[in-house]
Order: sequence, then C-alpha cells, then structure tokens
Amino acid sequence: MRKVESIIKRGDCADVLLDYTDSFFDLIVTSPPYANCRTKTYGGIKPDDYVEWFLPRSGQFLRVLKPSGTFILNIKENVVDGERHTYVIELIMALRKQGWLWTEEFIWHKRNCHPGKWPNRFRDAWERCLQFNKSKKFQMFQENVMVPMGKWAETRLKHLGKHDVVRFDSKVGSGFGKNIANWIGRDKAYPSNVLHLATETDNRNHSATFPRALPESSCSG
Repeated sequence: MRKVESIIKRGDCADVLLDYTDSFFDLIVTSPPYANCRTKTYGGIKPDDYVEWFLPRSGQFLRVLKPSGTFILNIKENVVDGERHTYVIELIMALRKQGWLWTEEFIWHKRNCHPGKWPNRFRDAWERCLQFNKSKKFQMFQENVMVPMGKWAETRLKHLGKHDVVRFDSKVGSGFGKNIANWIGRDKAYPSNVLHLATETDNRNHSATFPRALPESSCSG
C-alpha cells in the first residue's frame, strides 16, 4: 500500500490553491462558512452575496481537480426573515454554469442534532452534501461501501411468488419494476444516499465541527 503524506496548510483556499498545478487532486471535500452563520468565527457572508463570494473558490476547485475526480460540498440553507433563503439553490445553478456537473446529492442525517424551538419551523436534523464532477466518467468505488443485506432477506427470499422471479411492473402504472430473485445469494447491497452520522469530533475548540466519517464516506464512495 502506498504511503500517503499528510500536509496541513492554513489559509483561504482561493489563495492556497494557486500553488497547485491543474488536475492535481482526486477529491475535494469542503464545508464552507454558511451564510451569516457564526459571524464571530468566520465574519459572516450575507446570503445575497454568497454565490459571488463562492465562485472564485469553486473556480480554483474546477482547475485543480482531475477530470476523474469528485467535489463534495457540505452546505445548508439558513432562515432569513422567517423563510428559507435560496442561496444554496442559486449556488447550484451558478456552479453548473461554471462548468460543473451536479451528479448526486447526499443527505447527512445528524442523529444528535441540537434541540431547540422556533415559532414557525422545527429543528434542523440534516445537511446537504452535494456532489459535483467535471465529467460523467469519474472514479467511484461503490463496492467499498456496500452494507449487509439485513434480516429481511433471510425470510423474504425463502418463499418467492410468481411475480418475484420475473420483472414485475408496478400495478399503479409508474413504470417501475422489480425482480426479487436477483438478490438470491447476495449478502450485501449498495447503500442509500442518506448518511446517518452523529456530530462528533475531537476538536472541541471549533465552532462548526463535523464527524471525521463524513469526508471518509466521500473517500470510499
């Protein structure tokens, strides 16, 4: 196994990445400051200015990422004047115009989200992890993240009906079909795009931490 050297560089990625050549990285995972959140730590970017602030950084990502690489953006909308701001949706559209392909969206379910009460909404228990790529043919190692089939397979696959051994189209006319017999002999399945991870970290002095498993999931997938 090739030894990977870890190098930590502090600074604004818009400046730090200037030192790297084109198509240098296989994977970029970032959780930038959310609009107007933790202003004492990050200074705060106004929601209306967020896209303009982010695009120079994503432009550097586009340059230094390999054509086969992946860019993961962990981000969440915030509430402004009683409604969800649209800066994340606007950013997705702007990134597509910049040359990115929006290939997938993962949901990070925060199992231990902070309790709270608001007059017109419930607490946030999830965040977006948006996947972008430079081309449709990118590296993805799905077999590395397969999960056990579960107990349901032990009983469900023992007694197959006539509709289980052939492709059985949905009766509601949706166009979807299934063939349960395809799962016989399999002990693992591909996971969903929902990541159930508690917010935990060894860094107690950071105001916006996320679990180490979050970027690790991107490395495996």
